[in-house]
Amino acid sequence: MFVAIDNTPRDYAWGSRSAIAGYRGRPASGDPEAELWLGAHAGSPARIVDAASVGHADLAEWIAADPVAALGSELASRGARLPFLLKVLAAGAPLSLQAHPTPEQARAGFAREEADGVPIDAYDRNYKDEFHKPELIVAVSETFDALSGFRPLEEVHGILDALRAADGASGSPEPGALELLESRLTSADGLRTTVEWLLTDGRGGDTGEASWVIERVTALAASPEAAASPYAVSFETVGALAETYPGDPGIVISLLLNRVRLTAGESLYLAAGNIHAYLDGLGIELMAASDNVLRGGLTPKHVDVDELARVLDFTPMPPPRLEPIEVAPGVRAFRPGVPDFQLYRVEPSTAGTSGRVALEGPAIVVAEGAPIELRGVVSTGPVRLERGEAVFVTPEERELLVLGEGDAWIATVGATGAPTA
Repeated sequence: MFVAIDNTPRDYAWGSRSAIAGYRGRPASGDPEAELWLGAHAGSPARIVDAASVGHADLAEWIAADPVAALGSELASRGARLPFLLKVLAAGAPLSLQAHPTPEQARAGFAREEADGVPIDAYDRNYKDEFHKPELIVAVSETFDALSGFRPLEEVHGILDALRAADGASGSPEPGALELLESRLTSADGLRTTVEWLLTDGRGGDTGEASWVIERVTALAASPEAAASPYAVSFETVGALAETYPGDPGIVISLLLNRVRLTAGESLYLAAGNIHAYLDGLGIELMAASDNVLRGGLTPKHVDVDELARVLDFTPMPPPRLEPIEVAPGVRAFRPGVPDFQLYRVEPSTAGTSGRVALEGPAIVVAEGAPIELRGVVSTGPVRLERGEAVFVTPEERELLVLGEGDAWIATVGATGAPTA
């Protein structure tokens, strides 16, 4: 069964004013459009275009009323929830630094806050549900910029050297600020120590030593010496973050992280504990259906330093790029190895033929560019999707055949089919 779905983009302040509208071939609203949610998450469940076709107004309502028809018997028996959430995401300004918990951390944190009586909508609530939230982002725009994971320590020391050179060349050197930063970085468990210090001492005013470090690093990042260093792009990012979030500890934390630029079709997989922030660009994002976010700066929202530090993976690593697998001509699969989701990009015109994708559960399809046609095993006749339109596919279809000049994004459950609770 094919069920046409739609939604209204979320108007978060960091959203682009044109990218999502352009992607969908619709007039811009004039307001920021940050995320188009296509799923059953309670925060913004997708609207069913023809409510009479299933007797319900949105996906969440339909799944709750008839989980076997919507999800299939296996998922219906495992909590009756769609385990993934597909988004079209458009960052016109930097998002907050954030990380997400493991399944075990999510269950424990949710139970703890429930036992403590913290209201689910409280400002300082960390865990809105008991699920993990790994994420996959694929660039759609020509470039997509992000911060992701702690960079190798030799690069951190290279950045410190560049900042020291800039400080020495300035008219009024203040080496003490960089010495404070280096003393934390070179201590035992230096990355953890530094992040906790910056977030604890550098928030809520300009009286702490960390605030001095943030101010000095921001000034030095704008120097000619910084612009001429191998880390010029990271220093440019400091300037952009300082413009949006002046004095925020995340400005300095950004220099500890991998600065990543994806080109169209490239992707990142953000596992539990990965600290990250999207900076600019349009992408297709697929994640486990959860709202558990531990923030770490670049935000006016609540930052729980202790809980964030428990969740973060402080291990330095290269950017967590995920290479797609070509499973058939014109069909690439992004498979991060989690049971909650996987993503296909189907380009039938590139392959010179139709694209075929086998399904192990329900799916959501979004058309990109020119129109496409979908065929399944059960439904009679093709379903046509215009640019930016979306459809929910029930698991009884078992296989999708994509035809046409446009491309398709297909989100479905992971290879094992069973979501992680």
